[in-house]
Amino acid sequence: MSTAYTTFTLGDTLTEEQRAFFDEHGYIHFSRFFTPEQVQEIIKASEEVQQKWIAEKREKVNGVPIKYGKDLNGDPIVQRFAFINQHAPVLADVLKDKRFDALLSLIGPGARLGINEKDGMVFNHYVNGPESKFTKMGWHTDGLRDIFMGGKLNPMLNVGLHLSTLKVENGGLRIIPGTHKQSRLSMMFKKKYFIDHAPDKNEIAITPTAGDVTVHDGRLWHRVALSSVIGEESRRRVIYVPIIAGKYAPKNENSPTQFYQRFAGIVK
Repeated sequence: MSTAYTTFTLGDTLTEEQRAFFDEHGYIHFSRFFTPEQVQEIIKASEEVQQKWIAEKREKVNGVPIKYGKDLNGDPIVQRFAFINQHAPVLADVLKDKRFDALLSLIGPGARLGINEKDGMVFNHYVNGPESKFTKMGWHTDGLRDIFMGGKLNPMLNVGLHLSTLKVENGGLRIIPGTHKQSRLSMMFKKKYFIDHAPDKNEIAITPTAGDVTVHDGRLWHRVALSSVIGEESRRRVIYVPIIAGKYAPKNENSPTQFYQRFAGIVK
């Protein structure tokens, strides 16, 4: 990572410096948002939901497929949980922190946390083992979904709640700063969605400490890099929740599986 990489501290409001940084680069990184005790409490809650879903043989949540895989010992695990906030009070309470209100101002009036929309609060559990089904994700933007769904590109930010301390070799989030200002044509065709995993000369690695929070613009090109280490050292957990605006579109247990979710099978 470049020595120019900058992290900030999030308070009840954003500073002018923080706003200017996000506007220029399309992302921002806040250190030490959660305490180590909170991180462990969140992980424990996710494991309880995992145990319940495996026992129920649940396949979808509000129309969104659950991604299962195998842990290092061969036991089944959930590797991608959608709407986990609706299934664990601890995770629902996390989003009541008033500091999240400051992040809404990056979009402006009408912005909200999409806790009941899109895929809700998504908990990702990556581990690089012989039977893992979720180790990386190719280049994409989050804005393509809106284009598929009707053509209007609504404002969207992705808030990452990082539960693992990562080095570059652990893989994880890679972004291309500034690409949130690209044209719609570039957003659609600059890279092959989800298929292209090749490093980009302009990308940077997000290397958080457990408890950090990041925000990136939905129009920004990003990918999830494969860990170059295997086994327990490769394990990483991260939560994403969207900040959105526009028409309120909640999902429920009768919601259909959307077209774009067919791409899930490409992610290995």
